[in-house]
Amino acid sequence: MQRGAGLIDGQNFEEVRYEGYGVGGAAVIVDCMTDNRTRTVAEVRHAFSKHGGNLGIDGSVVFQFKHCGQFIFAPGTSEEAVMEAALEAGAEDVITDDEGLIEVICEPADYEQVKKAFEAAGLVPEVQEIVMKALNETELEGKEAETMKTMLDALESLDDVQEVYTTAVMDETE
Repeated sequence: MQRGAGLIDGQNFEEVRYEGYGVGGAAVIVDCMTDNRTRTVAEVRHAFSKHGGNLGIDGSVVFQFKHCGQFIFAPGTSEEAVMEAALEAGAEDVITDDEGLIEVICEPADYEQVKKAFEAAGLVPEVQEIVMKALNETELEGKEAETMKTMLDALESLDDVQEVYTTAVMDETE
């Protein structure tokens, strides 16, 4: 009990990444921090299989993602100001969608520099983090979207899971 509560030294946590496919062929990456790989892989495998997914081997889906820094600005933010600060700080890309949402992508190594440039310019992103961004999206609707959402929720609720990334795009009303 004391070791479980972290009161005894010798607790070795390690980062582990699991990859697999969910409903409709959507790729999923699950990043974990664990002191027991056997328990964690069993829990992750169970969450995948219970909801129609399959746990894959290392490298089976990671090629479908880009490790990058991501900043997202709300519609109405000055695209010109964001672009100027981002590109001067070394960002790779600035993308604006139809609703006016602005997304800035940078290399993980440039993340802090880009973040500081936005702060200096007085620009406050709604989201700012280093992520595994899907290179291609898998659109899911109806029952498939519901099942995928349930699987992602099950994975995210596991104690050892830190982050879950997917190529799945589901309608918010599902």
